[in-house]
Amino acid sequence: MDVEKIRGDFPVLRSGVTYFDSACMSLKPTQVIEAQDEYYEEYSGCAGRSLHKLGKKTEEKFEEARQKVAKFVGASPNEVVWTRNTTEAINLVARTLDFSKKNKVITSNMEHHSALLPFLIPAKQGTLKLEYVLADEEGLTHAEDWKKKIDEQTRLVVVHQTTNSVGTRAPLKEIIKAAHDNDALVLVDAAQGVPHVETNFRKLDADFVAFSGHKMLGPTGTGCLLAKAKLLEELPTFMVGGETVEHVSLDSVTFLKPPQKFEAGLQNYAGAIGLGAACDYLTKIGMRNVEEHEKKLAKKLFEALSDVGTKIYGPAEVKNRSARAAFNVGKARPHEVAMMLDKIANIAVRSGVFCAEPAMIHLGAPQGAVRASLYLYNTEAEVDYFRETLEKIVKLY
Repeated sequence: MDVEKIRGDFPVLRSGVTYFDSACMSLKPTQVIEAQDEYYEEYSGCAGRSLHKLGKKTEEKFEEARQKVAKFVGASPNEVVWTRNTTEAINLVARTLDFSKKNKVITSNMEHHSALLPFLIPAKQGTLKLEYVLADEEGLTHAEDWKKKIDEQTRLVVVHQTTNSVGTRAPLKEIIKAAHDNDALVLVDAAQGVPHVETNFRKLDADFVAFSGHKMLGPTGTGCLLAKAKLLEELPTFMVGGETVEHVSLDSVTFLKPPQKFEAGLQNYAGAIGLGAACDYLTKIGMRNVEEHEKKLAKKLFEALSDVGTKIYGPAEVKNRSARAAFNVGKARPHEVAMMLDKIANIAVRSGVFCAEPAMIHLGAPQGAVRASLYLYNTEAEVDYFRETLEKIVKLY
């Protein structure tokens, strides 16, 4: 894996920024940008409606992108529903799944707000029963704790592949088996997983998987819900309108087969095509190569943070982490540290509670932390530079 060559594909890096905020938003390679530009410049039609050449080309490229995404995550094209992001994908399941016979939902206190709120709100309204698996002091959830919560009254288990806050991973294999043994379904929030580790929907055997394009080198406003074909057949529509229907009269409607019945209105064709290009790019590099590169970066990152004396949240052992670290510097406010990194050294990190406030409260950082999150285009030299800059900041506090 030639990281320097890879870096040449990312125009933003030419500005000299040290970009350590990929868990929030990944950078985009030229190949993805060009794929979108090609749509706008060369055909820019409307899929599924117009019969002229531009429309047919758009439809062809749009469905080709679906096939690329499906292949990348080990699913069938008819199991891939286009959404704007992980949030919309999770809301689709929350709003359409039938909870009339069993209404218990099991999740954890380490979930992103987008995985928590679609179930917390109906639980507050009394339409769902929501129960939590509590993580240990390092932010890890354990299989036995999930098994104790999941029972025959459970309808759905909502769980992260990798946490947004500190990069810990859930024991998905054991969770999915326990759920299925109790005739429950599993929704995996894979926003922080699919971009970083090889993911195969068929082998994973989860019922639903949600992820975003913008975290995996793809365009903003793109994402997918993966769902087993049988479940997509059973779920009612989420939003309705053009492109979801086969026939409409003034007193009846016949909807299209999935996944189209969930894709109301004109779609983000350029975005989908760009996401397909992102899948091509990552496939060419190889997700196992990406994962191995991140493991090396993670080791160096955590050593650097430990050596300069920061407070690190999450597991002490790197093997239980992704290339992502949440930390604080003495009594400094997280936003102060983030702004200093930006102004002093042009290092981009995120600060706050990372859309996972219950998780950060649990970890002992109710006011948030600073998060450095690395990806395939980052280097060990950048980590050294990050360490040198942090040493200067630590001395101030």
